[in-house]
Amino acid sequence: METVRGIAVRDSMDTTDTTDTTGTTGTTDTASVRVWRVVREPFTAGTWRRFAYAVLAFPLGVACVPLGLAGAPTGRWQRGLLRRLLGADVGGDGSRAGLAHALVALPVNLLTVAVTLYGWSVVPMNLGWPLRAGADPSVAWGGPTFAGAWAFHAIVGGLGFLLLMPWVGRGLAALQLRLARTLLA
Repeated sequence: METVRGIAVRDSMDTTDTTDTTGTTGTTDTASVRVWRVVREPFTAGTWRRFAYAVLAFPLGVACVPLGLAGAPTGRWQRGLLRRLLGADVGGDGSRAGLAHALVALPVNLLTVAVTLYGWSVVPMNLGWPLRAGADPSVAWGGPTFAGAWAFHAIVGGLGFLLLMPWVGRGLAALQLRLARTLLA
């Protein structure tokens, strides 16, 4: 059971019986639960573990290519990163599996780190729009007033990407995990 604004809610896809803090029973639409999940997702530990994996998987993969050619246990390192940050237990112990995964996953990891770092950097960049050099509100989106330009950048670029990036990260992490389970097992 999950608590949303003082209401105990069971995880379900349709309407849910609830009991509020006064003890009255009723039904609530799961749309409010879904909205609450979207709003809180940027602040969960899982989101930041997926962010850390997205950022660390590429440099580890780059390092694993020459070390795998030298015979180092690169598959064990990659499985350890998956287990530590994504909580995925990928079995297997092939000596060449780490090198194969590092080579095949390198383009995916590069794309993931680029999208992740750019997407998350958009959030503070747009929330702090007035602090940017050359931020002229007369030619900016939301202008010609300073307040309009700042509000537009903060809402669309800042809050929009804050709510969007955890879901993009979730999808990219699922892609990386599927690739790892295929190649490292």
